[in-house]
Amino acid sequence: MSDTEIRTYAERSRTETAEQTEQEESTEGISTCPECNARLEADTEHGETVCTECGLVVEDDAIDRGPEWRAFDSAEKDQKSRVGAPTTNMMHDKGLSTNIGWQDKDAYGNQLSNRQRRKMQRLRTWNERFRTRDSKERNLKQALGEIERMSSALGLPENVRETASVIYRRALSENLLPGRSIEGVATAALYAAARQAGVPRSLDEVERVSRVDKMELTRTYRYIIRELNLEVKPADPESYVPRFISDLELSDETERRARELIESARNAGVLSGKSPVGLAAASVYAAALLCNEKVTQNDVSEVADISEVTIRNRYKELLEASEVVTA
Repeated sequence: MSDTEIRTYAERSRTETAEQTEQEESTEGISTCPECNARLEADTEHGETVCTECGLVVEDDAIDRGPEWRAFDSAEKDQKSRVGAPTTNMMHDKGLSTNIGWQDKDAYGNQLSNRQRRKMQRLRTWNERFRTRDSKERNLKQALGEIERMSSALGLPENVRETASVIYRRALSENLLPGRSIEGVATAALYAAARQAGVPRSLDEVERVSRVDKMELTRTYRYIIRELNLEVKPADPESYVPRFISDLELSDETERRARELIESARNAGVLSGKSPVGLAAASVYAAALLCNEKVTQNDVSEVADISEVTIRNRYKELLEASEVVTA
């Protein structure tokens, strides 16, 4: 091809590109049909913009900016998506940074040489330093690690961990941490999140896995609730019943009777001013007796982490309330 032909071909290409751009700009932003002023509609199947009245094709060969695959449910959509893991509040950088794996192996699974291992260790060190650029990020990283550790120990679901992370982030952004420990605020956030999600844990259970004592936990919890205006309902004794039933390996009939005993006590006004954990444990023990299942007060006491005296006092009150309501 000669130089003249090359120049002619380049000029023709530029002319066609300019005409196409001019056509796109002329149709861009048009919301009504130029012929009948009717409403335009995008036909994604054919890549056209057409008039809903006269059928005039205003624009064709539209660019499909969606994925090339189809999905028929959310699980299939997540499986086919190639944008990486979703962001999460359970990580201080919301999971957007890059992690260097701890295995000293290459892409083929072969062990790295000593020189390469030392190099990767230096890269990991600098990567950790870059991920936490200031004191707030280091604070958040430590707190979210505490929340994850305590959640695993207490068997709390992922939605509780996510909520606790959001509560701690709010406390950090509103400058509520000065004068309080990171562990104390993290524990209070987790306790509040479990209460909000309807899977509460008692203060004794939370204290057992936390690095702060009960007094600091309760004081920090009240402060966080007040300053952040969190709506936390009083713990319902029924929310503890399924966990106690599962740990004691009792039947569904016993669980149903325990819920009925709590409901009867609520109607009789017996629940007011009493520990929800003690009421739940007493209802489980009383329901097991009514269903002829073998369980001792000591067994229930160990599962619920309360004294046997509390169970004896509360289960008698529950039975009396049930008889009053039945009568």
